[in-house]
Amino acid sequence: MQGLTTITDYFVIASGASDTQVKAIVDAVTEGLEPEIKPWHIEGYNQLRWVLLDFVDVVVHVFQRQVRDYYDIERLWADAEIREYSEEELTETE
Repeated sequence: MQGLTTITDYFVIASGASDTQVKAIVDAVTEGLEPEIKPWHIEGYNQLRWVLLDFVDVVVHVFQRQVRDYYDIERLWADAEIREYSEEELTETE
C-alpha cells in the first residue's frame, strides 16, 4: 500500500470458512502480538463476516470467503504489490 495511499502501509487479507474460523483468526492475530500492541480500532467483530483490525501502519482484514469474493478488495487495490503466503510459510515462524 506504500506509495498508493496514506491510509496505511500494509493490508493483510485472510479468509475463514465460517464465523468460528473468522473469530479464531482474529483472536490469534490479537493474542499473538506483544501485549503492548493493540489495534487502534476493530470493526465487525460482532458479526464476524468481515473483521477489520486497524493497527495504523497495518490493517488486517479477515473475511468469510463469500464476503471476500463479493467485495474483492484485491481488485480495488490492484496496483499494490501482492505477497501471498502458504500455511506452511506462516507456521515456520512459530
